[in-house]
Amino acid sequence: MYNWLKKYIDPVIPLFAIIPLVSCFALNMLVYSGSMILCKNWHHYDLTTWLDNQIPLVSWWMYIYFGCYLFWIANYVLVARIYRNDREQFYRFVMTDMMSRLVCAVFYIGFPTTNVRPAFTINSFSDWLLAFLYRIDQPANLFPSIHCLVSWLCYAGIRNNGRVSKGYRVFSCVFALLVVASTQFTKQHYIADAIAGIALAEGLFWLNSRINAYRTVQRLFDRLNYKLLSIIGKGERCEQ
Repeated sequence: MYNWLKKYIDPVIPLFAIIPLVSCFALNMLVYSGSMILCKNWHHYDLTTWLDNQIPLVSWWMYIYFGCYLFWIANYVLVARIYRNDREQFYRFVMTDMMSRLVCAVFYIGFPTTNVRPAFTINSFSDWLLAFLYRIDQPANLFPSIHCLVSWLCYAGIRNNGRVSKGYRVFSCVFALLVVASTQFTKQHYIADAIAGIALAEGLFWLNSRINAYRTVQRLFDRLNYKLLSIIGKGERCEQ
């Protein structure tokens, strides 16, 4: 089993990075869904401004809003690949991601936010996508915007690495900004949410480039990886 993983999976994504990245996803879901359930009946603040009300609802931005999930997966895997031989930088990125979700949890619980979604008629597929989004996603946990936060981390994680082509780094920056715009034109977030998401990403990225908090998660995941791969290796020897 280990040899198969090493041959077919490791070239795509380093084996040591799988558990940390899955853990980032799990923490994200815990913070977002858990805080929404916890604060469901609490008072929520509406940060709508006059400027927010001037931005029209444009449903075709849903293609960017949903498309960003593929962008996130691609860039998080890319970060793992480019730092295959520099685990310190990889774990600094992981620590930044995890810290950002914990900060989000503080805001989502201590300062719950909401907005009033506009009414519209369904005349196209993008309209249907928007209606589907409104149906499955409550208007809560808006400040800061995780969509903006994660998209900016996708760019920040690769922007200074020469192993990534300049063209793709530019694309990542542009696409991250398009995601920010999509949160506005779909009325999923307001301007304050987007600014806070980008500021949080930049602030924690800067902080974790200067402190050694990453060592905590690195030690944890190194132990987990060692135990898991040891179990897989023992199983393989038993089969032989």
